[in-house]
Amino acid sequence: MRSIWNGAISFGLVNIPIKLVNATESHSISFRQIHLADGGRIRYRKVCELDEEEVTSAEIGKAYEDADGSMIPITDDDLAQLPLPTAKTIDIVGFVPESSIDPLQVGSAYYIAANGVPAAKPYTLLREALKRSEKVAIAKFALRGRERLGMVRVLDDVIALHGLLWPDEIRRPEGVAPETEVSIREAELDLADALMDTLGEVELESLRDDYREAVEELIASKAAGGELRAPEEPGDRRGGKVLDLMAALEGSVRAAKQSRGEGAGEGADEDAEHAEVTRLPTRKKAAAGAKKTASKSTAGSRAGAGAAKKTAAKPAAKTASKSASKAAPAKGGEKTAAAKKAAGAGAAAKKTAAKKTTAKKAPARKRASA
Repeated sequence: MRSIWNGAISFGLVNIPIKLVNATESHSISFRQIHLADGGRIRYRKVCELDEEEVTSAEIGKAYEDADGSMIPITDDDLAQLPLPTAKTIDIVGFVPESSIDPLQVGSAYYIAANGVPAAKPYTLLREALKRSEKVAIAKFALRGRERLGMVRVLDDVIALHGLLWPDEIRRPEGVAPETEVSIREAELDLADALMDTLGEVELESLRDDYREAVEELIASKAAGGELRAPEEPGDRRGGKVLDLMAALEGSVRAAKQSRGEGAGEGADEDAEHAEVTRLPTRKKAAAGAKKTASKSTAGSRAGAGAAKKTAAKPAAKTASKSASKAAPAKGGEKTAAAKKAAGAGAAAKKTAAKKTTAKKAPARKRASA
């Protein structure tokens, strides 16, 4: 990798020759401006506003614009003569826990490489000291014409430098937080925690720039003269409006589980799709049904008792009839006595049948009343 700055890093009296290398690179797609009428490229030319002539880069210098609009020329020699100890040195001024650095301050990142074989040992010494201390170094360095603040830390076996904004460059967040008082319920916090647990951790290496890939496909399609595909409709985001916070949180948890291939309650959703729903009757309908069932039971008991009575009476009558027919051939007093005897036997049979019917009827009534 090509170095962008050569100098040294100062660690007390230890001076380590180093070079800076960009640790990041941009993959964003840049566009040119064109004239819509004919597709010609639009270019910005550097023109002197006094003589309206175009000038080259070699003819352009620096100047500071004063409050009255006048220009104060500043040359590179003027800047080189400034008492700037960090012009060629990254000067470590102290060590702090990495957690004390506000992420808002962190800017561009660079790798610090040892410049030459003699720099290998002091470079390794600084790296191992930073590892054992579990701290980061705060340093001052000059780059691209200005002094900067930096954080020096260890990344694997390499020392990295992060540019930091000066504390007075961080704006206060005044008027940013909601001014209205808002109360959050425990149930809402519990659902938010559940959503965070469901989403879990993410591997940054797995994330991609979907927009850049879509732009590349668009460019390739247009270059080949193909037709443009209609973009897929995004999911329902409700325009950023949350109508029901609890419902939105619950829906987010379900969606997160589905995206991770997890079911709500290990297959509960699938079981719910095939489950039979038993509809319970209303209270009035249930009472009417119970009353109807009781009436049927009572009627059934009465019908059973009547049938039993009728059944018991039939044998008794039949027996009496047979007795009467046997007594029919007798003559005179014998005939009258036999008839009386047969009639008495029939009455006794009827009385016995009535007793049996009453005995059977009593349990049936008890069951009906129960």
